[in-house]
Formats: sequence, C-alpha cells, structure tokens
Amino acid sequence: QKKIYKYKKVLSNPSRWEVVLKEIRTLVDMALTSPLQDDSIHQAPLEIVSKLLSENNNLTTQDHESIIVAIAPLLENNHPPPDLCEFFCKHCRERPRSMVVIEVFTPVVQRILKHNMDFGKCPRLRLFTQEYILSLNELNAGMEVVKKFIHSMHGPTGQCPHPRVLPNLVAVCLAAIYSCYEEFINSRDNSPSLKEIRNGCQQQCDRKPNLPLRLLHTSPDLVSQEATLTESRLKPVIVTSNEIHVEVERNNTANQKMTATVGNDSEPNLIDCLMVSPTCSTMSIELSAQADRILGCYVEILKMLSDYDDWRPALASLLQPIPFPKEALAHEKFTKELKYVIQRFAEDPRQEVHSCLLSVRAGKDGWFQLYSPGGVACDDDGELFASMVHILMGSCYKTKKFLLSLAENKLGPCMLLALRGNQTMVEILCLMLEYNIIDNNDTQLQIISTLESTDVGKRMYEQLCERQRELKELQRKGGPTRLTLPSKSTDADLARLLSSGSFGNLENLSLAFTNVTSACAEHLIKLPSLKQLNLWSTQFGDAGLRLLSEHLTMLQVLNLCETPVTDAGLLALSSMKSLCSLNMNSTKLSADTYEDLK
Repeated sequence: QKKIYKYKKVLSNPSRWEVVLKEIRTLVDMALTSPLQDDSIHQAPLEIVSKLLSENNNLTTQDHESIIVAIAPLLENNHPPPDLCEFFCKHCRERPRSMVVIEVFTPVVQRILKHNMDFGKCPRLRLFTQEYILSLNELNAGMEVVKKFIHSMHGPTGQCPHPRVLPNLVAVCLAAIYSCYEEFINSRDNSPSLKEIRNGCQQQCDRKPNLPLRLLHTSPDLVSQEATLTESRLKPVIVTSNEIHVEVERNNTANQKMTATVGNDSEPNLIDCLMVSPTCSTMSIELSAQADRILGCYVEILKMLSDYDDWRPALASLLQPIPFPKEALAHEKFTKELKYVIQRFAEDPRQEVHSCLLSVRAGKDGWFQLYSPGGVACDDDGELFASMVHILMGSCYKTKKFLLSLAENKLGPCMLLALRGNQTMVEILCLMLEYNIIDNNDTQLQIISTLESTDVGKRMYEQLCERQRELKELQRKGGPTRLTLPSKSTDADLARLLSSGSFGNLENLSLAFTNVTSACAEHLIKLPSLKQLNLWSTQFGDAGLRLLSEHLTMLQVLNLCETPVTDAGLLALSSMKSLCSLNMNSTKLSADTYEDLK
C-alpha cells in the first residue's frame, strides 16, 4: 500500500515523460514480482495509469505506444479499467495499422472474449473489442485477418472449448450493427444516442419531450398516396444519416385513428411495423461511408460464425428473436447480406437450429416470415422460402397448425412455386388436401389444377388419391378391436399390416418394445376408433406426438414410458381433451410441463 501510494503521488504530477515511463515500468515490475495474491495488486497500477492518461491529453503517439507496451504484462491476466478501454479505443481508431494493435491488444481482446460474462456491466470492454476488430479490418488483408482472428477464437478442433466466446462475439456484432443505424433510430424515438450517454445526457429531462415522429417524403404527392395503401409502389425514399425530414405531430388525433383501425390491443408484429406506411416499406436507407464499412465488417463476422457447426445452434438461438432495429430490416443491403446466415440455418438438419427460423413466441414474426414471399427481406422468387419449408416439414412441423398458417398467409407463393415444379411445395399442397386444410371448393379445385399442371405434381396427386382410397378401406367398419405387434417390428411392418385390410373397429393398439419411430404417426392418425395406444420402449418422439394430438381426438390411454419424448412434444398433448391415462415414466418430462399437463 505504501508503494502504491508513492507511485500515485509521483505520477500525479508528471514533469518529464521519460521519468514517468520509467516509473510506470518499475510500478508494473513491482506488481508482477509481489508475492501477494490479490486482485488489487494488479488493478491498482492499471488504475493509476488510466488516471494519468485521462488527465494528460497532449501526449504524442509515441508516448501512447510506449505506455501501452509498458503495461502490457499486466493485461495478460486482468481486464483493463473503463478509462483505459477508452484510451485503447482511441488508439485503435487513430492508429489501426500500429503493431501495438496486433502484438499487445490481441491477447487482451482474446481474454475478454473468453472470460467476460456480461458486457452490460462493462460496456467499454465491448466497445474496445468492437474497435479492435475494426482496426483489424483496416489492415491490407482486411477480412482475411478478421477471419483468422475468429478462427483463433474458435480453435482448431471441431468444438470450441470456450463457451463464452460466441455470445460475446454476437453481442459485439449486434451493438456494432445497431450503431450503424443509431441516427435513424434516434430520429424515430428521440432517445439519447450512445454518444450523448457518454457525454452525460442520461436523464429524460435533459432532452426534448418525446413526440411522435413521421418520416416525410419531399414530394407533395405522398400525402395523397398515403391515404390509399392499395396504390402502386412508391419511388424509394432516400434518407441520409445527415438529414432526415420529420414532421412532429403535436396532437394524438392521427394516432388514435390508427389505433382504432387495429381493432385490438395486441402488440403489432414486426412485418406490420415495417409495412404500416408506404414510406417505411419503400424507404431506401443510405448510410455514411464509415457506417457502411462497419456494417459490412460485422455482417461478415456473423456469416463466419454461421459456418461453424458447433456454434450454429447457439447462434440460431441468439438470433431467433430478431435482435436488430427495424431500420436495419428495412435496409436492403443488410437483409441481402444476412440472407447467407438464414440459408445456413435452413440447410442444417438439426431441429434445434432450423426451428429457430420460426418466431420465438406466438404473435411475433420470425425469420421465416421475413424471408418468405411478401416479407420485407425477400429478394428472390421464393427459393429460400421453399428451402425453409422443406427443412421444417422434414423434421417435426408436418402438422395441421403449420399447414394452416401456410394456407392462410402463403398459399399464393406455395401454388406459384408448385407450378414451377418445386417438389416441396407440391407435397405441401397435397398435404393441405389430405388433411382437409382448405374448406373452399374453388380453392381446392385450383390446387388440383396446379398439381396436375406438372409431372411431379400429377404423380404426387395420383399417390394422394390412392392413399385416400386405401384410407377408406382401412376405416371401413370391421377388423379386430385389439392388436399387438411383435417386438422388433418397424414402421414398414406397421404400414404393411394396416394396408392389408379394414381396421375401423380397432380401439386398442400395442406397439410396446418395437422399433417404431415418429414416422409411424402418419399411419396411426388414420385409425378413427383408436382409444388406447401403447408405445412403451419405442423410438417414438416429439414429431409423432404433435401429429397424434391434432388427429386422434378420441384417444383415452397413452403409454409413453421409456420413449425419447421431451417437453416440446408433451405440451402438445394438452389439447387432447379425451385423454384419461398418460404414462410418462422414464422420459425427459420436467416439473413445469408436468404441472401444465395436470
């Protein structure tokens, strides 16, 4: 404590910087050689240097680099304090090609990404990491250097050994992308910018009162065009970050009218927010050159992160709530670049990845809605939409609920893609007919005409008609009331058995200790009288449970003992009102789901 006090006193009144630098080196040596094991031993020198730098702004670049090199040994095992982070950020911005950035800052940033638990408690660390990555991008090799840095953070193996690296990198990317659109966001909600917060304008009383803002087009024709949303598309509105035309509405009359047209108090979804005004839906955002470089750099990093198989599930989960401002989603360049990440999610066969394409909760839109035809981010003829539907239908979303949402919102694009020979969309239309999703006869005939217009559609429609004939035969009254399949029977064995005659009277079916999976659910839902189903010790999973819950409304007894079902599938059973007995022993049932089912 005496030594630290001495150095504080010496460095508080610097006279010659050669002497100051020597004292800093001696201070660092003292901290490194001290046998005392205490965090303050290493933090005190950093705080002394941080205070010294904040009080002396007239240092040369050479002095900056000498001080950074002098304190580098202390940074190997300690996070820099906030003021020192600000100093490092300034150095990254002013001297991005300095060797200090590569040699000294790299291990510091690596330690931050590996060990930081919450950037919310230390935002300067995030800002420093953000500026460091941008300085790497300024080097001659540019994104190649950034790519090597990301690879070094992941490690050479297939599994990254540091669980905090990905969340921290994503947090840095999201903050950097937000900063690119900050001026647009502030003009919309009149909230303080990060720069204003740093300057101390944190209180609401320091700012102008919040008033509704509405983007205006300089053309006088817009007012008349806004009155009718059915008019043809407007010309893109160019909005620059330096000048935004806004009209302050000092009364709430217009807002009350808009609220009245909604008809309920539910929170508007993302697409509605973007498309409520023709101005916003056709707005072409123009970023400054610096913001454009930042955006390009950090979207590229998100692409790199999506290329790692072990990181993709966590990345999909972090991006599922769409943590980007509306202005970014209205920016064509951003959504076009981010499309690669969404494609990687859509190509991943793991359910934990591609299920994140759907909304995080009911009433909210997800990436599936944004990149489907009619969505604000869709820039193709539905290729990505077809890819997303294909992967979702192939896992556990071949349900009435999912098909109904497609029929209500995306029937037109589905029929158009089916007309062009897309096999996934042809299958979707056949399932809509098979599950009686479409009630309107004219729409049914239109779907049939669409199917018969292509070879693949004609073939699959003929198979559907054949299945319907077999279904009528299967559901014809007669046959046994109880049936037990031998152990080790498969899905194919069950399908072969049910296609051999009539099972309209079958009420009790035991598949215990067989090798059936969720795939057999497509055959089980065709048994109209089924009341008791035993699936003990089978491989029947969540996807099958979702189908059973939608179709077997008469089921009373269900045995799922020793099956791989989870909470996601078991919750679907809450819609089965006739269920009287349910065995879930030796499953992954949680206490919360158990209470919900009760």
